[in-house]
Amino acid sequence: MPKVGMQPIRRRQLIDATLSTINEMGINDATIAQIARRAGVSTGIISHYFKDKNGLLEATMRDVTRQLREAVLLRLKPLADASAEQRLCAIVDGNFDETQVHTAVMKAWLDFWSSSMHQPQLNRLERVSSRRLYSTLVVEFRRELPLDKARLAAHGLAALIDGLWLRAALSGKPFDPAIALTLTTQFIRQQLAGEHE
Repeated sequence: MPKVGMQPIRRRQLIDATLSTINEMGINDATIAQIARRAGVSTGIISHYFKDKNGLLEATMRDVTRQLREAVLLRLKPLADASAEQRLCAIVDGNFDETQVHTAVMKAWLDFWSSSMHQPQLNRLERVSSRRLYSTLVVEFRRELPLDKARLAAHGLAALIDGLWLRAALSGKPFDPAIALTLTTQFIRQQLAGEHE
């Protein structure tokens, strides 16, 4: 019988071990045995909590997307009465939070995106994450733009966030938040200024 209170500890161990293993080997070469060994547990524990490798990847990405959501909300909370520009910049900053640009997490996102094209449960999670970003951006742009322009600006900013992130992930170099924030802030200002010209 498992010890009371061990489930959250074990889940955290396994998610951290999954991120480390993906960082070192990639998701395709990572095995349940390697992840279990890294976490210091038996492979049966992984089966108990997650069923299989796909279940473990889904739980890992749910954890990463939860951290992303919390990073954005943490930045938005003190800005309830701020301008649309300030709130949009806060959303961008949350997307480039340390929890999202750490090398292991960046590699996990890349593997997740690739796997989501072939696995329905991961595809659903990816769609939810993408829609959340898009709808949040639309709401903020909508404070100053008509709906059609707000939607277009949200598509553009989401693409810029993803593109900057993807280029950084594929470069193998540390993420440079200053460049990302400069470019996204310029885009936000251009979109908002376009309505007042």
